[in-house]
Amino acid sequence: MRYIGWTLLISFWVILGAFLHYTLPQRDVVRIVNTYEERQELGDWTRVFWSRPDEQTDALINRDVQFIQALRANGDPIVYRNEDTGWSWPPYFKFDTANLYTEANDAISTRAAPEWYVMTHYGWRNEFLSAFPNAISLRPVDGPDASKGIPWVNIIVLSLLAVFFAAIWVRWRRFRRARLDPKLEELQDNWEAAGDAVDKRRGRFRNWLNSWRS
Repeated sequence: MRYIGWTLLISFWVILGAFLHYTLPQRDVVRIVNTYEERQELGDWTRVFWSRPDEQTDALINRDVQFIQALRANGDPIVYRNEDTGWSWPPYFKFDTANLYTEANDAISTRAAPEWYVMTHYGWRNEFLSAFPNAISLRPVDGPDASKGIPWVNIIVLSLLAVFFAAIWVRWRRFRRARLDPKLEELQDNWEAAGDAVDKRRGRFRNWLNSWRS
């Protein structure tokens, strides 16, 4: 039973951590090298990695998606999709896909004359699942070693979650001390009392057998 409890607890925190890592904004310092538009199939379960800004997208099996190709400071490639989130989850309320696409086209630079930008995005890049992080905003920086800025949104969200779970933990401990622990102690006492009663009966039965044999 204890192993099941630990398994459920660890699974909960892993799932929550993955959900937060996917949803919360992240920042990359990149050099934009190209933008393009491509039709994507949305018919299988990997649809969860694409935006659903309105009810119409639920009925579509494919649609044209804008992409932004970039290189990190260490030369690793990264490809972002550029989709509106609308009023759906996650709540970035992004409606300026066309504007961001225009900014990305204007920010294209070459290796000989690089221009560096901080790309704010959410999501994961996974080649096997054809998953791309969704670009949220773009701002220029001085160079590849420039600061990405303080992640205020992440700090606030994680702080609120920490306070929330701490409050739940405190209330759970109070509830356990006030309600569960007395019941468990009572059950343990009753169990021990029942065991003592059984031992007494066994002792009496053994004494009766011994007296009968003698």
